[in-house]
Amino acid sequence: MRCLFVLIALLVPRGLMFFIWLLTHWFGRAYKTTLWPVLGFFFMPYMTLAYLAAMLNNHGTVSGWWLALVVVAALVDLGHHGGMTFHKRQS
Repeated sequence: MRCLFVLIALLVPRGLMFFIWLLTHWFGRAYKTTLWPVLGFFFMPYMTLAYLAAMLNNHGTVSGWWLALVVVAALVDLGHHGGMTFHKRQS
């Protein structure tokens, strides 16, 4: 059951990013280059989506509650990486 939860947690944000890229031009409006969304897709998908939402809904700036959302999303992404490292050491 835990493996299913981990699989869903890994695939949902990446699938969402793929469909946003495929169906809209939001990444082009939020990011100046394609490097950051591509790196975000592989390493920090939650933070990439939070930053995308902040840039689109806050007129091109990250401040206030949107900044808090980006920080929490970064902590969630870092928690995923730290949790995987912890479980690899346990094995």
